[in-house]
Amino acid sequence: MSGNVTHATDKTFEQEVLKSELPVLVDFWAPWCGPCLMVAPVLEEIATSYAGKLKVVKVNVDENPQLSASFQIMSIPTLILFKNGQPLDSVVGALPRNKLITFLSHHLDLN
Repeated sequence: MSGNVTHATDKTFEQEVLKSELPVLVDFWAPWCGPCLMVAPVLEEIATSYAGKLKVVKVNVDENPQLSASFQIMSIPTLILFKNGQPLDSVVGALPRNKLITFLSHHLDLN
C-alpha cells in the first residue's frame, strides 16, 4: 500500500473523509474480494498521480460494518466520491483506470 492511500475505520471516517478539505474517493472493499484486489493498484496510482487534489481512502467492509450499513454497501468494490463531506456519486465494480478517471473528471477538475 502506498503512502498516498489512507485506511479509515468506523471511528476515523469522519475525520479522514467527511472533514477532508480535499475531495475523497472511498473504496469499500474486502481482502477476499478478487475485483477489489484488481482495482487496488489503480487506486494507488490515482492517489499518487492526484496527490494534493484528491484523497483516496479504503474502508474494509468486514471490519467496519457500521459504515457499510450507513452507505448501503451491497456489492464490493463500491467507490464513493465525497466532496465537502457529502457523497457526490458512486460506482460499483473494478473499473479500469481510464473509466475511473472519466468518472472522477465528471465531478472534479483534475488538471
